[in-house]
Order: sequence, then C-alpha cells, then structure tokens
Amino acid sequence: MRIINKYIKQKTVLKLQNNMRKPLLMAAALLISAVAFGQKKELKEIEKQIRKGDLTSAQSGLNAIKGSVEGTEFAPQFYFLEAQANIELTKKNKSLASLQNATAAFAKVKQLEGGKGKYTNQLQSLADEAINFAVGQAQEKYKAKDYKNASVAFEQVYRLSARDTVFLYNAAVVAVEGKDYDKAVKLYSELKDLGYDGAETLYIATNKQTKQDETFADKNQAELMVKAGTHEKARVEKTPSKRADIIKNIAFIYVEQKKVDEAIKAFEDAKKAYPKDANIILAEANVYLQLDNKEKFKQLMQAAQLDPNNADLHYNIGVINMQQGNILEARKGFEQALKIKPNYADAALNISTTYINEGNGLIEQMNKLGNSKADIAKFEALRDQKDGLFKKGAEVLENYTKANGNVENILEQLKNIYGALGDSANFQRVKKLLGQ
Repeated sequence: MRIINKYIKQKTVLKLQNNMRKPLLMAAALLISAVAFGQKKELKEIEKQIRKGDLTSAQSGLNAIKGSVEGTEFAPQFYFLEAQANIELTKKNKSLASLQNATAAFAKVKQLEGGKGKYTNQLQSLADEAINFAVGQAQEKYKAKDYKNASVAFEQVYRLSARDTVFLYNAAVVAVEGKDYDKAVKLYSELKDLGYDGAETLYIATNKQTKQDETFADKNQAELMVKAGTHEKARVEKTPSKRADIIKNIAFIYVEQKKVDEAIKAFEDAKKAYPKDANIILAEANVYLQLDNKEKFKQLMQAAQLDPNNADLHYNIGVINMQQGNILEARKGFEQALKIKPNYADAALNISTTYINEGNGLIEQMNKLGNSKADIAKFEALRDQKDGLFKKGAEVLENYTKANGNVENILEQLKNIYGALGDSANFQRVKKLLGQ
C-alpha cells in the first residue's frame, strides 16, 4: 500500500505541475501577440511617415525596431520600408550612401522571401527609380573625374539589376582610374567568377560630314540614317569578349600594387584560360622587364610572336620598346599595327611620337654646341634633320586624317608639331579644325 500511495502522490504532484504551466504558456502567447501587434503598428506608422516625406522620423523609427524585427514575419516589410526610405533620401539629398543602404535592403528583402513574395514583387518600381538616379550619378561623377563615387554608382546599378552586368564591369574599370585597386580586384574577380563575357553587337554607320563612325540602337536605325543621306557604310560589328581582359586586368593591378607573386600567379591563370592570347604573354613579359629579369623577358617576347595578325599585339610591342628607348623598334611595332588596322588612331599617334622623340634627341645635341663656325654649321645641319623628323611626324598624322577623318588627339599633336616648326599657316588651319 505504501508503494501505491507514493506513486499516487507523485502522480498528483506531476499533475499539479502540468496544470501550473498552462497559465504561463498562455501568458507568453499573449505577450508574443502583443509584441507582434506593436511591431505591426510601428511599421504602419513608419509607412505613413515615408508617404508624408517625414524621412527623419521614419529613419528613427526603423532604427528603433530593427533589433526586435529581425527573424520575425515582419522582417521583409521592415527591409522594404528601409529600402523605400533610403531611396527617398537618395533623391532628396543625392546621397550615394543612402543609395547603398537601399541596395542592401533590396538584397535583404529578396533573401528573406526567397526571391518571391509580397514585398519582393513591389521592389521593381522602387528599383527603377534608384537605377535611374544611379546611372545619372555615375555619368555625372565620371564626367567630373570623381572616379571613386562614379564606381560606387555604377556598382549600385548592377546590385539593383543583376542582369546589367556591364555596369559591374564599368565599376571595376572606373575603380582602376580612381586608383582604388583593392576594390577593382574585388569587382574584376566577381566578374571572372560570373563568367562575364562583355561581347557586344554594334550597329554602326559613318557620318559623311565628320567621317566618324557612329553607333545606333539597332540595325534599322543605322540603315535609316544611310537612306536619309547623312551617313554611309551601315554595318554590324561584334566587339571581342572581355574575359581575357578581366583576367589580365587583375594581373596588371597586382603589378601596379607591386604584388609581384600575385601578379605572376594571375598571369599563369590567364595563360591556362587563354593559351593563345599573345597579349597576356606580352603583359607578363612587361612584368619581368620591370623586375629586370631580361632573360625571361626575351623568352616571353619571342613567345608573343605567335599571333602576327594581331594589331594590338604589335601596338603593345611598340609601347614596350618605346618605354625602353628603342625608338626604331617601337616605330616598327606601331607601323605594323596601323598596317593591320588602318583606323588605329593610337598607333598613328605613336608613330608620329617616335619621330618627335627622335627629333627631340637632336635638340639635346644642338644645345650642347658652342659658337664656333664648325659648331654653327653642325647646329644648322642638326636643326634641318630635326625639322625633317618633325615633318615626318606631321605627315603620318595628315595621312591618317585624310583616310579616317578628324580625331581630336591626332589634331592636337598635329597643331603642336606645326607650332614647333613655326609653320603658322598649318598651325592656324589645324586650330580651326579643332574649333579653337
């Protein structure tokens, strides 16, 4: 009987304990319900404040409830309102920081709703406003040479619309221009991982008046301009893939940062991916030149000859030779590039520059001469030789202009050459072509 009584007592105690838990559970449920009701009310108030344009109050409200909303059913609504408030702040203050906050909130909404849901579906209209602002800011900042903020703006366009990968590429390119190399490597690496190609189809026609090629939205528009009589030679051209350039650019940045080991490894990766790209080999050769490893440089320069019809390759060989002071070898590289690609403006400009550099070398000799009869005679001979080289430099640019039309930097150099020669008639003629 004692055993049975003990059992009954235990059973009774247990039953009493279970009965005691029920009010506690009910109280907790009521508390959760009250918290949820409070969050819902606060979010509704924030929504009203955004509609009224009271963004300061909206931001304060968002900051106050952020911790309590995380992990609840209201989190997608919270981040949607955070995106909305930051876009309004972006428009009001032209703040790229607010735009970045909006972009982060967009990503959070999509993550929480798995890419589908009530608030994800409402993001597009908000995104369109933000994208338009970001594109405008990117162009404005780039024009002002504010490369750091231009890169930020370009990146936000991509973050808001992942299909527009070209903006991520632009962000990387502009980051390099702003010497923000760490960011540039990060963005280029992301592009590499995405398998970004970057090849484009261009619809081109040549303006009859300026002789310059112009790009149109589609084939029909280019052909309409030809029918209108303002343009000629309507054609479709495909730009090359940017994949190899992305890999090369990562290596170049490491070179710029003096991270030699990372640069060499990046070139090795690039050669594995693009074994027939001579420009990669050439770029690697340039790294070894900077390291004063002349033997490795020579080996790679020989290997780079595997693509004889590549205009860019010959151009780059010209650049490397120019950097080393090998003027005649540089000229050969640029001339070969121009022969393969007759509208290669930079090649024509650099051929001209080789003649100018050669002529400038003679000026140094002239300045060292004295006032004796022999020195005066030598001075005059060197001056005539220098003027002859300058005239050859001008002739290259005149021939290019006749064949391809006016190009601003070509005309600028031509003007400077005529100025140095004291040829006022041609100097004034070229100034007019430049609109000066």
